[in-house]
Amino acid sequence: MNIETSKQLFERAQQSIPGGVNSPVRAFKSVGGTPLFIKKAKGAYLYDVDDNKYIDYIASWGPMILGHAYEPVIKAIKEYVEYSTSYGAPTELEIKMAELIKSMVPNVDLIRMVSSGTEACMSAIRVARGYTGKNKIIKFEGCYHGHADSFLVKAGSGVATFNIQTVPGVTAGVSNDTLTCAYNDLAAVEKLIAENKNEIAAIIIEPVAGNMGCILPKPGFLEGLRKICDDEKIVFIFDEVMNGFRLALGGAQEKLKIDADLVTYGKVIGAGMPVGAFGGKKHIMEVVAPLGNVYQAGTLSGNPIAMIAGYTLLSILKEQPQLLKELNDKTIYLKNGLNEVFKSSGKPYVINHFGSMLSIHFSDHEVTDFTTAASANNDLFKKYFHAMLKRGVYLPPSAFESWFLNNALSKEDLDYTITATKESLKEI
Repeated sequence: MNIETSKQLFERAQQSIPGGVNSPVRAFKSVGGTPLFIKKAKGAYLYDVDDNKYIDYIASWGPMILGHAYEPVIKAIKEYVEYSTSYGAPTELEIKMAELIKSMVPNVDLIRMVSSGTEACMSAIRVARGYTGKNKIIKFEGCYHGHADSFLVKAGSGVATFNIQTVPGVTAGVSNDTLTCAYNDLAAVEKLIAENKNEIAAIIIEPVAGNMGCILPKPGFLEGLRKICDDEKIVFIFDEVMNGFRLALGGAQEKLKIDADLVTYGKVIGAGMPVGAFGGKKHIMEVVAPLGNVYQAGTLSGNPIAMIAGYTLLSILKEQPQLLKELNDKTIYLKNGLNEVFKSSGKPYVINHFGSMLSIHFSDHEVTDFTTAASANNDLFKKYFHAMLKRGVYLPPSAFESWFLNNALSKEDLDYTITATKESLKEI
């Protein structure tokens, strides 16, 4: 496989961009080698600048649920971009998007559009603090809620990929207000609550984690958190930047039958455009300016091009709910095929799967939190990643990321991926 143009571009990029990339995981630092520079994508496939074709299992880290360059979305963008790319003033599209999300998602009475998942999570925490009058939050080790200061304490994913445990630039005060627990450890949460009585504003969690691989909540874990939040008057925040509209039309809340107080979204509501949102129960969201005194603003919030792209995608998912079922069925098919291949390989492995999210861990023990994910044989993962890449299968370039399937994947693509895995395991 020739990647000479990618190599040249990476060398050039490093002269102008920190590390040559605009998001750290793209640098391939944890897996080694040269990052591929992508020229275009269509359906289930990526094409790099050297014209190599890859089956894509990242889907732009989640939002390309129906595949890349999905025709109705592209058509809508082309139509609306003729009107202008931004106004800095309200549009009807923002109302239609808010109404659509409210019609799909439980517990969302009011919703505010922003420009990224990081901004959505950061704003949700500010709202929780403003609403409760308390300062501390609880997050879970390995859960990544964006790069706002308070979220970079034991943040998993990109931070874990680079083995950064303490992030310079995050003040001691911020760190002191951010309490962390192991994912799936309800007793640890109860202990923290007792030690910080009446000081916790919010508990924020990825209900199905995607930043330490795909990690499922144990039975009773989220239910226990919900009860704690009710008893202690704590705002319960679901970070659905990855889960929203992928696990179900109503996201993890619907799928897991757990009610959150606030919910955050990312690029999925823009069909991959840079966008986010936070929303939730009316009595909490009413503290947001201009209704209340918790300030949040953004010139590009509700950007019309992002709104029409997301509105088109989500409308299709709502009108054709069988599309998510098809996607889930494809994920189960892939998981079963990979399971058979790994079983006969003799190598230690765990496959975690929920909906259309999946992760492979080279481990001989259950992977239920960041510690167990980090203790897997990640050197073996690096070899597997490159063996698959050589065979035209593009996986997340980190052992701490979930795979995201898209519905453009064909049975032939899935079968090829299973066969490529069989060959790769023999090679490594």
